[in-house]
Amino acid sequence: MATVDSSSIITSVSPQNPQHGFNPELLSTVNLDLRGQRFRVDRDTLMNLPESVLLCLFPNGLVLSRMEGDEEEYQYVVDFDPNCFTFIIHFFHRARDDFYGTPESTTAAPFTAQSALVDPSNPNPTEFTGSRNPILTKQAIIVLREELEYFAIPPSGSQTNFTNEKGLANDEHLALKVQCGLKLLEKRSIFTALQRNVNKENNVAEQHLIDMLCMSGFDREDEWGYRAIEPNRCCISSIALVLLKTGIIHTDNGEVSVDSHQMGTAQKLLLFWRKPARKCWWDGVEVDVPVKGGGLNPETCTVKLWARRVWTLELSLI
Repeated sequence: MATVDSSSIITSVSPQNPQHGFNPELLSTVNLDLRGQRFRVDRDTLMNLPESVLLCLFPNGLVLSRMEGDEEEYQYVVDFDPNCFTFIIHFFHRARDDFYGTPESTTAAPFTAQSALVDPSNPNPTEFTGSRNPILTKQAIIVLREELEYFAIPPSGSQTNFTNEKGLANDEHLALKVQCGLKLLEKRSIFTALQRNVNKENNVAEQHLIDMLCMSGFDREDEWGYRAIEPNRCCISSIALVLLKTGIIHTDNGEVSVDSHQMGTAQKLLLFWRKPARKCWWDGVEVDVPVKGGGLNPETCTVKLWARRVWTLELSLI
């Protein structure tokens, strides 16, 4: 199990100064109930998940030891999309097996060849092949998440009344919000909204962020790997996972070389290892949605949306 510092959201009972009634042995598996869907996850898999995802799963921390004599397995009830969790787990499993190999593998795993680059007996180590470069011996994954909270402004002059006698949203307004969410859900391109903000504000730092991500594994035309509307909320959660492009080249004869320029770019992403970075901005868009009796057109109307987008960028090493 990886060492976790005191600032981590994952906590466990210390084996020092044991108290009566506690078993110092850590749980090997954790039982999760994600919105009614149950998962049984081994501890190592859970600990390898991105810090930002773990914070969503366990905002109050996770205790990995059990009270002595407790025969029933504790189950964590978590308000997190089970399909998104499945997407993350499957991606991490594939990435781990591709890098470290499996018992059924017939070819040498990249980990075996790359480990030779950090051989302490190597007389000519470089800044990219030294023992302090974790990218050589770990599978690196870029984690990009977006939380999009949207606010629908009903069209002026509409023939439909969107509020009740108390001024609160009525069924027509709620239906409008659902339709707006479905329209936003169709917009799966990752960088369109951020690029629009760059063009509007001429923000050099944001343009550099897009360029760096596209050099490190993303493509400018990439779409979110998983995207869904949160239940009973005007919020859309999205996540994209890609393997970090490290510049490590494996030849057919088993030799390994390193593109120093690409490795230098990859090492910049180490700033986000265990340190998720967040960016928030407002985005205004218009969508055409079907509304009964809306505007001059009885089938559709144009709705102005204000969207608050929060991006979380993180690097995971497994």
